[in-house]
Amino acid sequence: MEQKIQRSLVLETPPAAPGDIHRFYMLKLAMETDASDVNNDRQHGTDNFVLVDVRSAKAYEECHITGAINLPANQIDALVTASWPKDKMIVAYCWGPACNGATKASAKLSALGFQVKEMLGGIEYWRREGYDVEGAKVNEAPLVG
Repeated sequence: MEQKIQRSLVLETPPAAPGDIHRFYMLKLAMETDASDVNNDRQHGTDNFVLVDVRSAKAYEECHITGAINLPANQIDALVTASWPKDKMIVAYCWGPACNGATKASAKLSALGFQVKEMLGGIEYWRREGYDVEGAKVNEAPLVG
């Protein structure tokens, strides 16, 4: 009986060297954060960053993270952000894992000279964790956009 040899899809592309892997993940962490870390810093007074909700004004009005400011991703430009301090990091968030609004906003903001981190999970995971939100429809606002 002939034995069928399975090829590994995982190992089809060989893994990188440990040093390369470490550099990759350190770069990834330099550009991303998550709801838990943002909430932790805010709870402990170490939130030396500007939290920016990059969803639409309507979505922001309905429900947003307490203390976040709103600047929809498609409205980001040099004029709108001219008065923003460049020495404070920005944490951008959108709807959640299926939304790339915070990615687009982070690209635009970094091109304007800001240090930015994208908050993974967006407001969806912020709300799932039960962290503070405010707005006109906190309980009725959709969880995803």
